[in-house]
Amino acid sequence: MFDALLQSYPVVVEWDVAWGDMDAYGHVNNVVYFRYFEQARIAYLERIGWLKLKEERGLGPIVASTSARYRKALVYPDHLWIGAKAVEVLHDRVRFAYRLVSRKHQALAAEGDVVVVSYDYHRGEKVPIPETIRAAIAALEAGGAPEHPLGESSATEP
Repeated sequence: MFDALLQSYPVVVEWDVAWGDMDAYGHVNNVVYFRYFEQARIAYLERIGWLKLKEERGLGPIVASTSARYRKALVYPDHLWIGAKAVEVLHDRVRFAYRLVSRKHQALAAEGDVVVVSYDYHRGEKVPIPETIRAAIAALEAGGAPEHPLGESSATEP
C-alpha cells in the first residue's frame, strides 16, 4: 500500500512522530509537518550533491515558498514515510512535491510542495541551477543514482 502511494518519489525517509510534535489540541502541530517535509527535502538535496556544492562553492538551494495540504491528523505514536520528488525544474528554481504517509492511518496524511531557488550565498543573489545539479536531478528522477553529482565543475558554471 505504501509502495503505491510513494512509488514515483525517488527519495523516501522514515520518521517517528514524537510526543513533543503534538500541540494542545492533541495532534501534531501544523508547523511540524513542514519539519517532516524538510527531512525528505534535505535527503533529496544531499543525494543530488547540492548541499555539498553549497559547502564547497557557496552555490546552494534556498526556500522561496512552501505549502501543505493536511489530510489526516497525526498523533503520537506513529511512523511516517515522507517522499520527495522534483516536479518542475526551471532556469533558477526547482519545485518539489512531498507525500507523507502514516502507518497508523494506513493512508496519505499530508501533501506539500516547496519552491527552491538556486542561490549564490557569497554574492547574495539567485543564479541559474548548476548543470551538475540539473543532471543529478534528471538521473535521480529517471530512477538512477546520480553519478558524481558535483562532477568536474567548470569554471564557467555559476
